[in-house]
Amino acid sequence: MPVSPSFRTATPADIPGLVALIQSAYRGDASRAGWTTEADLLGGQRTDADMVAAVVNDTSGRMLIAETDGGVLAACCQLENRDGHAYFGTFAVRPDMQGTGLGKQVLAEAERLARDEWDAAEMHMTVISAREELIAWYVRRGYVRTGELSPFPYGDERFGLPKRDNLEFELLVKKLR
Repeated sequence: MPVSPSFRTATPADIPGLVALIQSAYRGDASRAGWTTEADLLGGQRTDADMVAAVVNDTSGRMLIAETDGGVLAACCQLENRDGHAYFGTFAVRPDMQGTGLGKQVLAEAERLARDEWDAAEMHMTVISAREELIAWYVRRGYVRTGELSPFPYGDERFGLPKRDNLEFELLVKKLR
């Protein structure tokens, strides 16, 4: 069923709901209701209140929220303005709303903001390279695999508990203008 979200920038009052949303989209049994789960790759937390607060309070970017009718927190993403390009991360859609087109709408709004408000030439993101289905989703939306890899932060439990020893991130890039 299509969703027509409204968008706004997160405030500190949104932090607890954002932590719950992000955790539910990526970790634990609840995340298995959607297709973005990382539960087979990582256990533990995906984020915490301090990490989300750092994004919400960062003056070089914003945490974008998508809400449905009634103000239900449905999705979010992090945007950072980084010297000519924008960084896209912390993207989460409620597992029970995945497959409705909401994720495409959030990504399109993030790209529009980066291009129109920051004059960003490109959008950058990093994705765990083992997430082939997710990478394919981004490629269908115009992102290009760069082959540029960076290590997963093994040993830093703030980012989760790896269930395999070959995790790494790949940089994906899309031209915005």
